[in-house]
Amino acid sequence: MPESYDANPLLSIQFRVPFDRIGPECLEPAVARLLEEARSRLAAIAAEPGERTFANTMLALDLMTEPLDYAMGVARHLESVATTPELRAAFNAAQPAVSAFYSGIPLDAGLWQGVKAFASSAESGRLTGERRRFLEKTVESFRRHGADLDPAGKKRLEELDVELTQITTKFAENVLDSTNAFELAIEDESGLAGLPPTAVAAARESAERKGREGWRFTLQGPDYFAVTTYLDDAAIRRRFYEAFTVRGAEEPWDNRALLSRILELRAEKARLLGFRDFADLALEDRMAHNGARALSFLEDLKAKTEARFHEENRALLAFRRSVEGPQAPELEPWDVAYYSEKQRAALYDFDEEALRPYFALEGVVAGLFSLVSRLYGVRVSEEAGAPVWDPGVRYYNMRDEGGEFLGGFYADWYPRDNKRGGAWMGALITGGPERDRFRPHLGYICGNLTPRVGGKPALLTHRDVETIFHEFGHLLHHMFSRVELRSLAGTNVAWDFVELPSQIMENWCWERGALDLFGRHWETGAPIPEDLFRKMKRARTFRAANAQMRQLGFGVVDLLLHTSYSPERDGDPVAYARRIIQEFSPAPLPPRHAMIAGFTHLFADPVGYGAGYYSYKWAEVLDADAFTRFRDGGIFSREIGGEFRDRILAKGDSEDPAELYKKFMGREPDPRALLERSGLA
Repeated sequence: MPESYDANPLLSIQFRVPFDRIGPECLEPAVARLLEEARSRLAAIAAEPGERTFANTMLALDLMTEPLDYAMGVARHLESVATTPELRAAFNAAQPAVSAFYSGIPLDAGLWQGVKAFASSAESGRLTGERRRFLEKTVESFRRHGADLDPAGKKRLEELDVELTQITTKFAENVLDSTNAFELAIEDESGLAGLPPTAVAAARESAERKGREGWRFTLQGPDYFAVTTYLDDAAIRRRFYEAFTVRGAEEPWDNRALLSRILELRAEKARLLGFRDFADLALEDRMAHNGARALSFLEDLKAKTEARFHEENRALLAFRRSVEGPQAPELEPWDVAYYSEKQRAALYDFDEEALRPYFALEGVVAGLFSLVSRLYGVRVSEEAGAPVWDPGVRYYNMRDEGGEFLGGFYADWYPRDNKRGGAWMGALITGGPERDRFRPHLGYICGNLTPRVGGKPALLTHRDVETIFHEFGHLLHHMFSRVELRSLAGTNVAWDFVELPSQIMENWCWERGALDLFGRHWETGAPIPEDLFRKMKRARTFRAANAQMRQLGFGVVDLLLHTSYSPERDGDPVAYARRIIQEFSPAPLPPRHAMIAGFTHLFADPVGYGAGYYSYKWAEVLDADAFTRFRDGGIFSREIGGEFRDRILAKGDSEDPAELYKKFMGREPDPRALLERSGLA
């Protein structure tokens, strides 16, 4: 008997996801059943006996995998935020068959013939708007994914995709496991010198949770940044830096062989599909279109940044020697953040820790909701009782001011041993038109922010606040979508456009009026004092060239690995990457530096940000320029907010992103806005 839909919570799409009933045992039978059903739907579309129509071919294709997408999306999410050995094993066992199925969709000859038959029909010639775009993008995508390959080529492509899915998953697991394997206990209180009280309290609670004496530190973001930025003990800063930069590079979690294999498989896939390299394959339907243009974009920014970068680093060394004497040594990588923070305090009389009492998580979130209410006319309210995967997770509903239910989302902000690092947003359900309404969306936002300590609320850094606003920008892109077709909805846009909605939100974190909504002292409710605000603003562009060069370095090494790297000529990819990153680094990198082996953005997914890390800078140009409309027309302007919502956020990929941008701005993007905002113009 087939498994009951009532018995297995992954077998049916449920808006109120029953996270409390989803266990590892659900995955295998659900995937087997849903794959069988998806294959049947694919076969039915391919064998359609009647005249080809948009409804029986294109719309059917758009909806064909929705139940499987949902089940795998939920499982993938849980594997990221609440993993167990059993869930990991079940997820890894399910992945190959699912990957093979998805990879095989454009390779199905009958389906491809059906798509081409509709493309040549009279109805297709009358299509306009997003339906026309969906047809054109589908035909392009099928060709780019091997629809015209011969049977041997299709078989090889499927093998490549399955192996890439398996080994990129293993890459991510190795990074998580090697991160969790490191901890350092400081038992003598004198060894904590320099650390802010919040970091000390968090480390004490971490030790107590583990039944340890002293203060416990890990490689999770809040600990790592506190130690490398503030701890006076250079030897311990060095231990943390070196441990962090060899994650995924040492046994038993060594990603080196996986990294080489991922690059090899991606290159083979690109050649098989008729592209020069993986960058050209990955970027063909993005705004940059090819690797050469993306690399040229980064090199142009590098040329405009390099002189200031060297000035900043000479000034930092001079600052150290002004404090410690002319014989003070050159800076090591684990010294840079530490002395930079001291230099910033000296130059601007500004300590970022002074802002923490004004950024209690609950207040920041409430202020964020107030801001989006003003800009976009929506109300966000927490709903108690929704099933969640961890007690710390919160669930919220979002409604338009007229009462229309736009959707719901989960927020999971704190680090845990069973949760991957970083911050991200994801979609669980993408709504669409249904009779007289639009079905609601469901998504989530996750982070690894400073947790509650010592009975106080979670007090955040300003960087943490920017992270929340960034991920909420992605969420708004999903929640505001009003696109008919799932494939073109929400964040399903070109990857060098997807960061515009997220990065533009960070701008409000620097505006006095907006800060007064969410920057309030957790005890007194007082706003950030004006003198502290002025110091914060003056310090904003401190070492901006270094911040920019860091991002440019990641983008350049990513593109070069996916365009010009040759294992025969260039040898070990970790050493190759280290040589490139050195050009963008303020201090000499140690010989063991292996950051690339832990770079999950690039290698934890068959595609991910591979050959696409430049997207952050590309979108930063867009966001800095687009925000000038709010800066000049009012940071709370409902009119401008409405235009941004209607012309960008609601449109998904229903139109060319360059055209969407021009409709909002009335012109092409101006890169000078980014340089001016960064103090580099």
